[in-house]
Amino acid sequence: MKILFYILGFPIHFFGVMIAIGMLAGIYISYLEASRKKLEVDRILDLAVYGIISAVVGARLFYILFYDLSFYLQNPADIILINEGGLSIHGGIIGAFIFGWLYFKKHKLSFFKYADAIVPGIILGQGIGRVGCDVFGKVMSVTLPWGIERQGLLLHPTQLYEFVLNYLVFIILWRKRESIRYDGQLFIWYVILFSINRSIVELYRNNPSVVGWFSISHLLSIFLIITAVIIMFFLKRRRGDDPINSEASEKVGTHIMDWLKDMIIIIAVITVSVIIFYTVQS
Repeated sequence: MKILFYILGFPIHFFGVMIAIGMLAGIYISYLEASRKKLEVDRILDLAVYGIISAVVGARLFYILFYDLSFYLQNPADIILINEGGLSIHGGIIGAFIFGWLYFKKHKLSFFKYADAIVPGIILGQGIGRVGCDVFGKVMSVTLPWGIERQGLLLHPTQLYEFVLNYLVFIILWRKRESIRYDGQLFIWYVILFSINRSIVELYRNNPSVVGWFSISHLLSIFLIITAVIIMFFLKRRRGDDPINSEASEKVGTHIMDWLKDMIIIIAVITVSVIIFYTVQS
């Protein structure tokens, strides 16, 4: 991993710095949205701490089970060496949301109300964190100007593809947050849109294949999409004919200037992220 500098002899990695910035940004956005929705903001801070731990555990478990089970069965001591890589983003999402479901059930709060408040911050944090990732994609079959050279090969900067797509999902969720039709809608959109993003990026990554270009990551993305659609069906049935925020929905449709302002901001964020990415990784 790329080392930025040392503090008292300890290396500070680019990936770690970007993940930390992403976490802080995600928590801040979630805090703002929870405050707007008049939810218990202290729950957001609790969930951030324990949710991150659950995400790491889930990410590691899924990587072991789906990507390299035979290796870890032969080398069980390596299971705890997460500093050497080996995390599944799908497992991280599932682990965090399982913890969130149990947490809010225990405290008798609506999981889907809080999930809607949290997911814009999650996808923003994922985008920022991916800027620091140093796992590049496949060798480019055609020379393209945005490729990254490693060991004499021109590789797809899949991190760039993913953080740009994640930022775009963030702006969609951010603009939609005031006009949801039922609790859990943003959560469903997040799961589906992120899974689509990941499936697109996966076409340019090197991961274990199920058949041809169809990888384990594609399989996990399809699982998440199907699960999200099933949950959406039940949430819509439970909602009935009394959609929430219908007044806000009409209001958002008139705010073209707000859309333009937010798009300018996200384009600026993408631009800064691209500059940082190429400055450090090139």
